[in-house]
Amino acid sequence: MKKSKQNKEEIRKELQNRRTTIIVYIVLRFLVIVSAVAQAMHGNWNNVFLCFLTLVLFTFPGLFSRTFKIEMPQTLEIIVYLFIYAAEICGEIQNFYGIFEHWDTMLHTLNGFLCAAVGFSTVDILNRTDKFHINMTPVFVALVSFCFSMTVGVMWEFFEFAADYYFKQDMQKDRIVEVFQTKHLDKNNEMIVVDNIDKTEITYNNGEKLVIEGYLDIGIIDTMKDLFVNFIGAAIFSIFGFLYIKDRDDHKWIERFTLKLKKITE
Repeated sequence: MKKSKQNKEEIRKELQNRRTTIIVYIVLRFLVIVSAVAQAMHGNWNNVFLCFLTLVLFTFPGLFSRTFKIEMPQTLEIIVYLFIYAAEICGEIQNFYGIFEHWDTMLHTLNGFLCAAVGFSTVDILNRTDKFHINMTPVFVALVSFCFSMTVGVMWEFFEFAADYYFKQDMQKDRIVEVFQTKHLDKNNEMIVVDNIDKTEITYNNGEKLVIEGYLDIGIIDTMKDLFVNFIGAAIFSIFGFLYIKDRDDHKWIERFTLKLKKITE
């Protein structure tokens, strides 16, 4: 009887968790649809496409869970939905990347953390499954999760560069700087430091001129900053992942961010 009551309580809590996730999912989809309608009314069809892409991305967590029979904890699933909305709708359409200086930094740090969680979960699942005759040490599992996250981060920067170079986008955000150093401008290959840059004048399209207050860095600072904060996010989760494997009871909060096979938990 006691076990039956315990099972009912667990089912009730699970349904409550799912209800919270569903509410977040529905609210965010509604906001995206409203944004799509508003952008269509203004003729911003590129933004309408971003809204449609966001709706498609929202289906990925559920599709992933059903396809691979993976249980995604409520905290992780909600963060994924919020991350997608913050990146596509707030970041791109509402220009939070331009309005808030550290918006992009926050998202890339979170991305490093979440990707490390996914990499960690994958290895930990294999490590605890009888089908695979392997027993990886906590250090190795943490290292793999870190490397997985950094690989995803690098591949994303490749994607941003390709979008900018081939499709004339601006995913690698440009930045105004007042100093740079180069050997390219010196005949003797000596280092030249160009500092206190007041303005840069660019002539293009056979005579049109554009004056910039400072010097325009076209993406390299943004790329390296993104990779660095991805590194920080990945390192933080990998350290806690290592501690979790060493003592799962003392660091159970990690389970809010880790995937599990449904057949293991059911």
